[in-house]
Amino acid sequence: MANRFKFTLMLISVALFASWLTFAQSKAQQPAANEHKSAADSGHSSEAAPRHDISGTWEPANGPQDGVQADGVKAMPNDGKPQHQLPYTPYGLQVFKSHHALEGADAVLPGEFNDPRDKCEPLGFPRMNFYNLRETQILQNPYKIVMLYQYATTWRVIWTDGRPLPKLVDGGVLVNGEVKEPRYYGYSVGTWVDDTTLKVETIGMMGEDRVWLDTAGRPISDQLRVEETLHRVDRDHLEWSVIINDPKMYTKPWVAMNQFPMKLEDPHRDVMEQYCSPSEMERYNQLFGNPSSAPGGQAPKK
Repeated sequence: MANRFKFTLMLISVALFASWLTFAQSKAQQPAANEHKSAADSGHSSEAAPRHDISGTWEPANGPQDGVQADGVKAMPNDGKPQHQLPYTPYGLQVFKSHHALEGADAVLPGEFNDPRDKCEPLGFPRMNFYNLRETQILQNPYKIVMLYQYATTWRVIWTDGRPLPKLVDGGVLVNGEVKEPRYYGYSVGTWVDDTTLKVETIGMMGEDRVWLDTAGRPISDQLRVEETLHRVDRDHLEWSVIINDPKMYTKPWVAMNQFPMKLEDPHRDVMEQYCSPSEMERYNQLFGNPSSAPGGQAPKK
C-alpha cells in the first residue's frame, strides 16, 4: 500500500509539472503586452492611406479640447510670449487693437467685447478652422470636396476639377471674366500634390469689418490668401496645416496650424449639433458681462 501511495504521488507530481511546463511555454510564445497593442493604440494605422481620399468623419486626435483654440490659432496663440507675436503691418496692428476679444492675453469682460460672433454672425473662413474645430465630416467626389463643420452646421466647398484659382480684383474675385462677390467662406481650389496630400488655396473672403481670424481678435482682410495642406498619414490619421498670407494685415506669411492631428471616427457616428443662439448670448452677457464685476469695479482695458 505504501509503495502504491508513493507511486500515486509521483504520478500527480509529474502531471502538475507537465501542466506548469505547458503553461510556461505558452506564456513564452505569447507577445509582450506592449507588442500586442493595436495600430490605433500606437498612434499609427496598420493600413495605408487610400489614394486621393480624405473623406470620413474626423476629430482632433488629442481630444476635442485641442480644437477649441480659445487663445487664438493653435500654432500662434495670443499668450503674451514673444515667439507668438504676429508680424503686423501698422494698419494690421491698428485693426487688432480695435478688436476686443474675450480670450487671449488682451481679453476683456464679456460686456466689453465686440466679436461678430456675439451677434451670431457667420464665422467665415479661415476662422472656421480655428473655432471649436471638433468633429468634421469630409465628403468628396471626383469634382469637389465638401467640409462639414460641427459648429453652426456650416459647410464649404473645395473644387478639385482642375479649375484655376480665381483672381482677386476690386469688389471680389474674377471668375471666367465675371466679377463675383466676396464670400464668408471664400473660393477654394484643391490640387493633389501626391497620393495622400491635398493642397488647398482660398481667396475672396470678407473684409476686416465683417470677420475675425480667431477668438483672440487677430484681423484678416479681403486681401487674404489661405493655403491649407491636408495630409492623410495613414487610413486613420490626418494632418492639417494652414498658412496665412494677408499683406494688408501682416508683413509676411505665417503658420496658423502646423500638422494639426486628426483621427478617423466610426463612419456611423451621428455628429451632434453645436450652434450659436442670440438669446443664449444675451443671457450670458446679462449674467456675466457687467463691467463692475472686474476687480475694483473697473473693466480691463485693451
